[in-house]
Amino acid sequence: MSSSSVLVIDADEQKCLSLKTILEFIEHGPVQIAAPGTWQDSVPGIDLGPDALAAVLLGNCGSDEAQLEVMREVKARYPSVPIVLVSDGREETQYPESLRAAVFGYLEAPVKYRALTALLQQAQAHRTSLRDSEHPASLRPDRSPELFRSLVGNSRSVRHVRKLIEQVAPSDATVLILGESGTGKEVVARNLHYHSSRRARPFVPINCGAIPSELLESELFGHEKGAFTGAISARQGRFEMAEGGTLFLDEIGDMSLHMQVKLLRVIQERTFERVGSNKTITANVRIVAATHRNLEEAIKESKFREDLYYRLNVFPIEMPPLRERLEDIPLLVAELITRLEHEKRGSVRLMPAALMALCQYHWPGNVRELANFIERLVIMHPYGVVDVQDMPDKFRPAGVAASGAVNSPSAMALENPLLSEESFQASYDKVSGPPRLPREGLDLKEHLHNLEYDLIRQALEDAGGVVAHAAERLKLRRTTLVEKLRKYGLHRGDEAP
Repeated sequence: MSSSSVLVIDADEQKCLSLKTILEFIEHGPVQIAAPGTWQDSVPGIDLGPDALAAVLLGNCGSDEAQLEVMREVKARYPSVPIVLVSDGREETQYPESLRAAVFGYLEAPVKYRALTALLQQAQAHRTSLRDSEHPASLRPDRSPELFRSLVGNSRSVRHVRKLIEQVAPSDATVLILGESGTGKEVVARNLHYHSSRRARPFVPINCGAIPSELLESELFGHEKGAFTGAISARQGRFEMAEGGTLFLDEIGDMSLHMQVKLLRVIQERTFERVGSNKTITANVRIVAATHRNLEEAIKESKFREDLYYRLNVFPIEMPPLRERLEDIPLLVAELITRLEHEKRGSVRLMPAALMALCQYHWPGNVRELANFIERLVIMHPYGVVDVQDMPDKFRPAGVAASGAVNSPSAMALENPLLSEESFQASYDKVSGPPRLPREGLDLKEHLHNLEYDLIRQALEDAGGVVAHAAERLKLRRTTLVEKLRKYGLHRGDEAP
């Protein structure tokens, strides 16, 4: 279920062992058990780092005062790690207020499987939200300040999007991001948050189309214990998690009309109530929404409320599809490969014909499709060089032969005015650098043999089988190339040695 550690603290060793058995049975990563006075001692083989610790299950410590002291110690060391109180038979309301205020949730003993798994999942989401609020994007090592690969590029449309972000980010204005699926709408939202005064607080995304309408209200506003079947403990909603930060409502066009009414009220009044509660909570969040749907058409079809649309559409930003920014593809490919290398997931290099073929494709899945394709190339050709004949047929449009021959950049630019020879050549070096040495090493002699063979074959193909022209492309004497052709068993037009 998870590779994160769980720390169980209880004075009753048998109770600790019982919880450990249950957690290991559901495969919830390594489990560490400890007594209240020894939990801070390090244990070999167990990673109790803040990023690896999913939750702390806290049981009986001898007294309420001792329990509260352990909580304070845990919070001091792991500020973003949720603490779950394992009940000793008392009702939640029977605990002192100081204890109830410090815990994330409650588990009743004996622990039930569904209750445990549900609470651990909630704790993991909560931990991520708190950790983001404690570590601004500029300080998180796993995210570059420039962030966001979908905004890489020098096309006019992307420059315009970056300018709009720069203009609206410092304000608290509600932003509506429009664009096809896969264009990077969440990337824009994260940029808005990163460049705003709220960047030190959480960025909380939620996909309104991926959550059933009957559960969306609880996800957004939270619920109290017993509010409905399965509500085993009180839970914060996304509005509370995003307090002081940004709430990103993705696919807002898929939200039901019933929920649209409730969301409109929160936007207007900046207050809400948890499900099952009449206590009013103030919402200090910036709302950024996104959709791939035409909301004006949805209004005409009575599928989206007009008053909510005008509340959301204070500052619209439209992300262009990738087919309208083809000149950005070389830079996007370079960024995607760099990211894969940084994550130690492999690398790949593209020949000019392959890169030009990508620039001619229409990309219905936009940047998401491009990212998936580059990852597939890394898997299929680890640390290799990919030419156009190594790619699926759909990436071989008119002007790119199945053999790998390709028109010049200038000729292809005439076919597609969105792509210029200068933009292609200026970006190509970023993705055509030398292949990286695999961690497991390689047979250098065989690798150079294969590389020389491939380059000679490509030169012959590009030269239409004319040896003299191929030799000129390879900066070789014709007689030298003829000798190499004999060595590899290549003849004019041959495809294999």
